[in-house]
Amino acid sequence: MSRPSPRVPLTPQEGWLSDGRQVLRFRPTHWDRHIQRLEITSGELLPGEPVPLLKNRREISRDEALKLWAAKRQECWRPCQPQW
Repeated sequence: MSRPSPRVPLTPQEGWLSDGRQVLRFRPTHWDRHIQRLEITSGELLPGEPVPLLKNRREISRDEALKLWAAKRQECWRPCQPQW
């Protein structure tokens, strides 16, 4: 099994981060030359539960998503496999 890349993809695709207690899913919703938006879904990992509890969903710009990704990586969040 290959390890997920820690780099942010340049093309529209999902990205997942986790700190072991929480999960963030970055999913492109609108992607063209002028407007690039991603949906950020957060979930909480619960002991004994196979799927995280979904807590929040919002749409942000690609620039905001890149800043959020970088901030979470600095807080030791790691790329992970899809959780749902």
